[in-house]
Amino acid sequence: MTNTLVLDVDGTLVDTNFHHAVAWFRAFRRFDITIPTWRLHRAIGMGGDKLVAAVAGEHVERERGDDLRAAWEAEFEPMLDEVRPLEGAHRLVSAALEQDFAVVLASSGKRGHVDRYVKLIDAPDVVSTSSDDVEASKPAPDLIEVALGRVGGDGRAVVIGDSVWDCEAARRAGLPVVCVRTGGFGEAELREAGASAVYEELDRLRADLTDLPMA
Repeated sequence: MTNTLVLDVDGTLVDTNFHHAVAWFRAFRRFDITIPTWRLHRAIGMGGDKLVAAVAGEHVERERGDDLRAAWEAEFEPMLDEVRPLEGAHRLVSAALEQDFAVVLASSGKRGHVDRYVKLIDAPDVVSTSSDDVEASKPAPDLIEVALGRVGGDGRAVVIGDSVWDCEAARRAGLPVVCVRTGGFGEAELREAGASAVYEELDRLRADLTDLPMA
């Protein structure tokens, strides 16, 4: 039986969370709305379909949601060349494949961005999903469920992420979750959200691959 690693991408494999927070800040400012960047950072990890209402309220989502998402994409695009893989990302994916895990990337990001990140971490053969593949992004479980269907894993699975939103999505999908602190969330809050283990860096997680909780 093949066990599966469901890997988040933004903040877990590539260092984008603060870029996203700045892009959202600038997007809101286009419409004379000021959202503190700390609040935006706390929301990174949920999809854009959820973020606007979460940080600015349902009335802003109704009136400006689509415009804000378009503005975020326009603000984020120039920063793409600055995005770098997090230390150990390629080594983690490679080690998982060598140990016969099924590996699938489950990202709330746009398909074009995810494809770019796959190249950055040098994992061209790894299956991936994006927000374009589902109607509801994280913290809904849809991305994880679609990801599992893509690889057809016949064994157990674990979600690896960096945010409380990954934890909630994993819980709703009925899977355990392990987190890294690379997205900026603290260990205590990640554990409170459901993470069974929290690592400071990807290489330490890689060393424990065979001991990760599976369900």
